This record gives sequence, C-alpha cells and structure tokens, in this order.
Amino acid sequence: MLETLYKEAIDRKENPKEDSYTNYLFDKGLDKILKKVGEEATEVVIAAKNADKDEIANEIADVLYHLAVMLVETGVSIEDVDAVLKARQGKKSNVHDRPEITNY
Repeated sequence: MLETLYKEAIDRKENPKEDSYTNYLFDKGLDKILKKVGEEATEVVIAAKNADKDEIANEIADVLYHLAVMLVETGVSIEDVDAVLKARQGKKSNVHDRPEITNY
C-alpha cells in the first residue's frame, strides 16, 4: 500500500488537481510536509498510549501518507528505502540503551 501512496503522490505532483490536499502540501513545501509528518507521528504515539487499535491504524495510515508525500518532495524513492531495508535484513542489531542525559 505504501508503494500505491507513493505512486499517487508522484502523479499528483506531476499532474496537480485543484482542491487536492496532496497538492496543497507540495505547494506549501517541505517544511509543511515535515510538520505534518511530526504531527501525525505524535498522534500515533498518543493513540498507542491510549491502546485504541482503530485510532492507531488510522493515525499510522496518516503517517504513511505523509511519509509518501515527503519521499516524493525530497526525491527519495520507494526503491531507495526498500534497498536499505533489504540491506538491513538478517544483520545483527546493535541494540543498547542510550546513556541518560545528565548535562542539560
């Protein structure tokens, strides 16, 4: 589905439609798109904290949509992301706790 969102975002950028939310985002530029990615990601966290499965699914859908728009705006392709994920697959993770911040 992410590939579909990505392709639709490319199409909307190449073939703008009046009253399109996607075109509104492209017209406003990267800062607006990034703001929306951040807002939607925060809403995912809140939905998860509230253990609301329907809201989690809805907010994740919003994040994925806005990420697709961001990818198009920044010129990063789905294939670029896919290549990174494939390269990571099967590799040992460097899992560790981050040190606590004590110097503010």
